[in-house]
Amino acid sequence: MQNSEIVLVGGSGKTGGRITKRLEARGLNVRAASRSSARLFDWEDRSTWREALEGASSAYVAFQPDLSVAWAAEAIGALAKVAVDCGLAHIVLLSGRGEEGAQRSEAALKASGIDTTILRASWFCQNFSEGAFVEQIIGGRLQLPAGEISEPFIDADDIADAAVAALTDPRHRNKVYELTGPRALTFRQAVAEIAAATGRPIEYEQVSMADFTGALAAAGLPQGLIDLLEELFGQVLDGRNSRVMGGVAEILGRPATDFGQYARRTATSGIWSA
Repeated sequence: MQNSEIVLVGGSGKTGGRITKRLEARGLNVRAASRSSARLFDWEDRSTWREALEGASSAYVAFQPDLSVAWAAEAIGALAKVAVDCGLAHIVLLSGRGEEGAQRSEAALKASGIDTTILRASWFCQNFSEGAFVEQIIGGRLQLPAGEISEPFIDADDIADAAVAALTDPRHRNKVYELTGPRALTFRQAVAEIAAATGRPIEYEQVSMADFTGALAAAGLPQGLIDLLEELFGQVLDGRNSRVMGGVAEILGRPATDFGQYARRTATSGIWSA
């Protein structure tokens, strides 16, 4: 692969920062494109798109807030057309599993004619340590409207490794990889593994959707984000994505990281210390 620039759309997120470090360690030229980067990129301001992409040969795209929102597919298709106009040859899209909006976005990206690699990821392990659940984990009780449906949580480091492989090896072009962890756990089981790793009592409590969304509203979260979380917990987390898939081994040639490994590694960082 020639040493041309790779742009990371959403380069400041959970996966983007990890991908940046890995690509830079290989001596590759990397450019972050987000609302906080030197080259501004804003999904809701299309005047920023061309400048963010110009000069790059390929891109990693993580859409915000989520591919399930109504306008995501049209935006992905429009971005792909700008990318083609700018001379990009390849886009790696971080997608979701079992989401109709994600499937529409994948189709819109492919329709542009650009080479693609689709990474369909399950729920991130890092939601417990870097995202929406971390404060409750620190507080000793996670309350969610999720029962006994299991999810094969994926380590964001595995996603980053897969993205780097896709961006640097043309054998992964025009392929779809289903990225999951090697075990499916309920949220209750996941919290129990975090508790064991930290040596602290941490409980899981299933709450009603009304109580969940009410608490989010009371905490000041915007209605759009509340609606998104309600859709994810109320529709997508219904068992359709419980199956463990082999995408990590397929693209990386090694097993996916187990949730227990993630919990023990993260516990040593002190992020869950009360």
